[in-house]
Amino acid sequence: MISFIEAFQKELADESKETHRMLAIVPADKMDWQPHPKSMTIKALSTHLADIASWISAILDQDEWDLAKAEEPVDCKNAEDLLKKFDKGLSRSQEALSHASDAVLQKRWLLRAGDDVYLDIEKWEAIRHAFGQNAHHRAQLGVFLRLLDIPIPGPYGPSADEMAMMAAEEQS
Repeated sequence: MISFIEAFQKELADESKETHRMLAIVPADKMDWQPHPKSMTIKALSTHLADIASWISAILDQDEWDLAKAEEPVDCKNAEDLLKKFDKGLSRSQEALSHASDAVLQKRWLLRAGDDVYLDIEKWEAIRHAFGQNAHHRAQLGVFLRLLDIPIPGPYGPSADEMAMMAAEEQS
């Protein structure tokens, strides 16, 4: 039987490959594009997605995260910048998991903005939340890219774009 930490390490390794593939195709010339005025720009969304890789280390290393004290996000201008940010955060989270134990996962963790508390949960729940945020925003980025007619990779099997390419290869 594996520990929760080992399960999180495996999930982080698997999901990070797919997030890396998505961030690698973000077009530099479309960073200010957004599908709707209420939507984030591709730059804001992809930067947020790249940042999620660091959340596990923040959860394990701190008992709370105060958004009111958060630093300004790194200005990512292209896929290379996004991947650097992502890889740096991923490395920190992998390191934090390598030193963590299942016992620490039962400690409380808060997500707040000053006096406003958004989450008051155990650390294992916060890590699950981070994985959910990663999948949600990666899918959201996929929709944005699809709307721009940019072929997207399928994270859990071939995407419609990949299926079309495979069908075309079979016919040739």
